Amino acid sequence: MKITREQLKGSYSEGEALAIYRQVRDDGDFLAFLYQFMQDDDHQVTRNALWGLTKANQAEIKQLQVALNSLIDLAISTNNPSVRRLSLNLIERLYLKEDDIRTDFLDFCLEHMAMPQEFPGIQSLCMKLAYRMCSFFPELKEELIRTLEVMEMEYYKPAVKSVRNRILSGKTKTIDQR
Repeated sequence: MKITREQLKGSYSEGEALAIYRQVRDDGDFLAFLYQFMQDDDHQVTRNALWGLTKANQAEIKQLQVALNSLIDLAISTNNPSVRRLSLNLIERLYLKEDDIRTDFLDFCLEHMAMPQEFPGIQSLCMKLAYRMCSFFPELKEELIRTLEVMEMEYYKPAVKSVRNRILSGKTKTIDQR
């Protein structure tokens, strides 16, 4: 039974997000589900759909690889922080090749990782993604490291500090390519 837009309205719990994931898994088409709901006019519908997709395992997430640019467009364009965080979460779990690097997305990540008023989850994901993109280009990686070194960390939450410290210490195993 396919999930409908009406089913994705409202506030959902962790258990309900897992139920969405299980239904999409049983239907067997993560990509069609993503395309059906990622641009919905109701941010709650998009949020719940993306939240369900974040429950997928790594093999299932790979089905979304062809939607990488669409997810990037969504992350950049949305004004909804939950939709932004969830789309960045999915992007972070996808494979990024050097040819996939978009300067608008790199600029977005560099800007949002350093914005003290941004939500910590978004800052952390942007920092991880900026690091992954800059890793293809030694001069950009060096510039990113310098930027991270001069960030005044008293304005940031522990999650952001942790990602920053892992990058600066070279302990990036969980950040490097999937």
